Amino acid sequence: MLWIRSILFLLGLLIVTPIFSILVILLFPLPDVMRSRIASGWAHFVMFWLRLTCNLDYQVRGQENMPDHPSIILSKHQSAWETIGLQIIFPPQVWVMKRSLLLIPFLGWAFVALAAIPIDRSAGREALKKLVANGKDRLERGLWVVIFPEGTRTMPGEKSKYHIGGAWLAAKTETTVVPVAHNAGKYWRKNAFIKHPGTIQVVIGKPIETAGLKPDQVNKQVEAWIETTMSALD
Repeated sequence: MLWIRSILFLLGLLIVTPIFSILVILLFPLPDVMRSRIASGWAHFVMFWLRLTCNLDYQVRGQENMPDHPSIILSKHQSAWETIGLQIIFPPQVWVMKRSLLLIPFLGWAFVALAAIPIDRSAGREALKKLVANGKDRLERGLWVVIFPEGTRTMPGEKSKYHIGGAWLAAKTETTVVPVAHNAGKYWRKNAFIKHPGTIQVVIGKPIETAGLKPDQVNKQVEAWIETTMSALD
């Protein structure tokens, strides 16, 4: 049954994703925030379809910690789930992602239309400069910025190095950081086709004000909170 449920979920995803991608591309002239709100309809459908086909739901704690202004979300990265779920949980947003992802048919094109921020990690210092410039631009447009500091998905119980990019952007622009922990990898693992039934736990941490902090100080605070919270979730 897990295979059948996961196949049904994939079929729905394959049908609806091109439709929403084309819609987002056609709506390119609209303001960024409005376009992002419309695009989040895709995420709402996917979460509904995931719950219906795979019996996989989620719960959120700490919503009272969400600031009332555009901020930077630094989230644990275990699954494809959070790339969808965060669109529902948080206000209109853009994501910092590998440049190669923008080449994916339909979905990548939609990311471009939604003003996603591409990054080339091999560019070093130059990549950080571009990240700050693009990130500041998106924040000023009223969009939140989502970054996965580990850069790649990890297995439950594991962690990767927390890269400095997200903390660098936050410190240089003095933008509030919202750390997020979750255990989505327990139910939808990295590169796994099977989705297991259950309820994903998402925890939103208290905002970190970055004014006066250095990037490495921000990074250490984020990593400490996320990994401590992950231990409790595990």
